[in-house]
Amino acid sequence: MERMERNSDKEGIPAAFLLKSLLFSYILTGVLLAVLAFLLYKLGLNEKVVSVAIIVIYVAATFFGGFVTGKKMGSRRFLWGLVMGGAYFLILTVVSLCVGKGNIQIGNSFFTTFALCAGGGMLGGMMS
Repeated sequence: MERMERNSDKEGIPAAFLLKSLLFSYILTGVLLAVLAFLLYKLGLNEKVVSVAIIVIYVAATFFGGFVTGKKMGSRRFLWGLVMGGAYFLILTVVSLCVGKGNIQIGNSFFTTFALCAGGGMLGGMMS
């Protein structure tokens, strides 16, 4: 009986910690996007620079989230980082659908963003 309780506690830890890592990643994203908005306001950056900066922010946020997740999980760190990056992208997509009233274009940039988020998380997990 005692052994079963310990196993059920361990099973709950990855999901809870994954949510904490996602929250960390989104807080980091928010801070970096606020800095980008400030720079856009002060420096008048062009659209291409802003687009590249947003991609870098996504990759950095998923990298650090994957790094934190990989450190905590210990084994199969690349897989946990990949899961974290994929979950980050999934939430990002759902929020975009809600804000954009269900209008989202699925094209090359959609799949590229998914690959960058998942790859950033996986790289972070591998580096942990």
